[in-house]
Amino acid sequence: MTDQTRISGSGLKVLKVLKALSGHSLTGLSNSELASGLNESPATVNRCLNTLIEAGLAIQLDNKRYAHGVAMLQLAQGHATEISRATNRINELNQRVAAGSF
Repeated sequence: MTDQTRISGSGLKVLKVLKALSGHSLTGLSNSELASGLNESPATVNRCLNTLIEAGLAIQLDNKRYAHGVAMLQLAQGHATEISRATNRINELNQRVAAGSF
């Protein structure tokens, strides 16, 4: 169980907004869609979005909707690259074991 006194409530709200943007990188979500979906006020969502934008984790698109920013996409790409390398290494080891050259 987590000690609730050691958690930032506002930080959790920012992270909820960040997670809600997932899958909407091209078309984005509006402030009102985020507020409704997260059961938060538009003002709260706006503060969260401004925080994410300042960190480079979100952007406002030309259509005035919000999506993940370049920094967020770079984090995701870094993870995908790491997993790809690990998968390649595992496959290499499996091939060596199967060939009896280990």
